[in-house]
Amino acid sequence: MPKGYLIGHVTIHDPEAYKAYGAKNNEIFPKHGGKFLVRGGQTEILEGDCHPRHVVVEFPSYEAALAAYNDPEYQENMKIRLANSEGTVVVVEGYE
Repeated sequence: MPKGYLIGHVTIHDPEAYKAYGAKNNEIFPKHGGKFLVRGGQTEILEGDCHPRHVVVEFPSYEAALAAYNDPEYQENMKIRLANSEGTVVVVEGYE
């Protein structure tokens, strides 16, 4: 079964307030088998326009990634992200 990936591209407007969102995700995503592969770090945009921060979370399946995103605890935590940043979040199925 292919893995699933939650991928975010984000511009953070209030880094201090945003920290609470990231900390809570350390508890939420592992409950669904999630593992951070990329979480910020050095970035160079080579083509096109994109937000400067990138996050990739690997899950055992596409369904597990969707379940993590739709988890009521994550939906509540997401309010912190929405209040302090803007971006794009997608769930994709990996290649087997």
